[in-house]
Amino acid sequence: MKGVTWLLLLFAFVAGVALPVQFSINAVLRGFVGGPAVAATISFFGGTLALVVVALVLGESWTLGETVAHAPWWVWVGGLLGALYVLATIVVIPRLGAATTVGLILAGQVLASIVIDHFGLIRVPVHELNIPRFAGAVLIIVGVALVQRF
Repeated sequence: MKGVTWLLLLFAFVAGVALPVQFSINAVLRGFVGGPAVAATISFFGGTLALVVVALVLGESWTLGETVAHAPWWVWVGGLLGALYVLATIVVIPRLGAATTVGLILAGQVLASIVIDHFGLIRVPVHELNIPRFAGAVLIIVGVALVQRF
């Protein structure tokens, strides 16, 4: 594989490692700030500050003119879905544990990703469902069940 591909794979892996850590930290934060919505808000605020710094360091443009006005309505839903995701992890981790929570999230992500890929939804290139992809999804779901059960 090319060097950039390895860097992207590593970046995705590190992001994956960060998720259960973030979930657990946010669940603990909940106990100090009074509730899951407040903890999620604080988490998003910290993330927003970090991303502003990254955008400034990378020299990204902040033009919000004509091109933004032509964006489809659904591109604005990402933040709402992120809020749901963070809030759900804050509520669920203390009850189900990190492994089960992450496993269920992973199973949901894989199933949704397969549907998105297969039909080319949300402007994603089509990657049709085949036997190996289906088997992989089934193995993940079985793995989630095993982690939750034991």
